[in-house]
Amino acid sequence: MVGEVCRNIGCERKIFPPRDICPYCNKPANIEYKFSGRGEVYSFTTVYDAPKGFEKYVPYVVALVKLEEGPMVTAQLTDLEQIWTKKEVDGEMRDIMNFNVQIGMPVEMVTRIRSEDGDRGIIDYGYKFRPPIRVDLQSGLIFKAQEAEVPAAY
Repeated sequence: MVGEVCRNIGCERKIFPPRDICPYCNKPANIEYKFSGRGEVYSFTTVYDAPKGFEKYVPYVVALVKLEEGPMVTAQLTDLEQIWTKKEVDGEMRDIMNFNVQIGMPVEMVTRIRSEDGDRGIIDYGYKFRPPIRVDLQSGLIFKAQEAEVPAAY
């Protein structure tokens, strides 16, 4: 993830997406900055009724992610643990799929397919966020954040 830093002394905010003018002080902001891609879920919602072209992905989670460096970005969450619960719908009990996601949950950026245009069309890649992966170097085991405690400095 590449953004910019405001070069105005006293402001120096990190900005994403990149833009030439700082939205905080209206001064030039054209110093390139590479974000860590790590952050936490600030807010989220599950999309069940998707816009045209995204129907095959429902249900999916969209979140506001607060990056470690400060900016807030909107992105889809991926690789989430699925949770099945029973819920009454139109007078009958149905199995409903939800996702294990909480406000404050750590996430990391990954590059994934956002959309595809048919069998031979354009494939659009972009950033999404997932629970971080941690590797235990001694055992070689890989843990997702939802399976094990991930330290703050993941």
